[in-house]
Amino acid sequence: MTYLDILQSYNLTALQWIAISFAVFLLGLSKSGIKGIGIILIVILAFVFGEKASTGILLPMLICADILAVLYYNRHADWGIIKKLMPWMVVGVLVGVWVGNDISEYVFKKLMAVIIIVSVFIMLFLERIKSTEPPKNKLFSSSMGFLAGFTTMIGNLAGPVANIYFLTMRFPKNEFIGTAAWLFFIINVIKLPFHIFIWKTVSVDTLVLNSVLIPAVLLGFFIGVKIVKRISNVNYRRFILIVTAVGGLVMLLR
Repeated sequence: MTYLDILQSYNLTALQWIAISFAVFLLGLSKSGIKGIGIILIVILAFVFGEKASTGILLPMLICADILAVLYYNRHADWGIIKKLMPWMVVGVLVGVWVGNDISEYVFKKLMAVIIIVSVFIMLFLERIKSTEPPKNKLFSSSMGFLAGFTTMIGNLAGPVANIYFLTMRFPKNEFIGTAAWLFFIINVIKLPFHIFIWKTVSVDTLVLNSVLIPAVLLGFFIGVKIVKRISNVNYRRFILIVTAVGGLVMLLR
């Protein structure tokens, strides 16, 4: 099949093209540091392609956006936190591969919705108690790492979980973005072989579709960088909470 034949095989309407282009534009915004809106783009792609298929279509674009974020925010990364979370995230990914390979599309959809809503409620609870001390409990960091790995494999949904962890750690804006950039770049690269060889959700056909959408990711990232520079640390935390909550409700009610 030729390049155009592959694109035409998706049978996307003009409205669907607009929707997925907007979704990957939001991906660029999200990876630039405007956290929380990632849930909305996942909902859009899941609606167009189906829950499980959409995870493979999204993954290469996530890696592309991760590279941009790593290059831009590299100096702000906290490698102590990355080393603490990474082993547990890998375990979570492996469990997610096993679980996600066997469950039905219906259960997959419900699991994605439950994960988001629970994450939002935990985040709101932690903000309500207004603790100023970051948690030092190893159980907390290991469980959050595992849950982030599991959710990122199941539906690229680690955003709300990571947001909870970094908010409770009281990270300033740039450290939040830089640490998350490296963390998810590494874990998304680890996920790629599982999507190719086990779930078979990444293929030549999906990569062709990705190649058309990458410019929207780039546009979103560079616009997002300019927006993030104008947001204070306090307003940044509030924005993440509000947008993550809205995205969770959209996923629950769709």
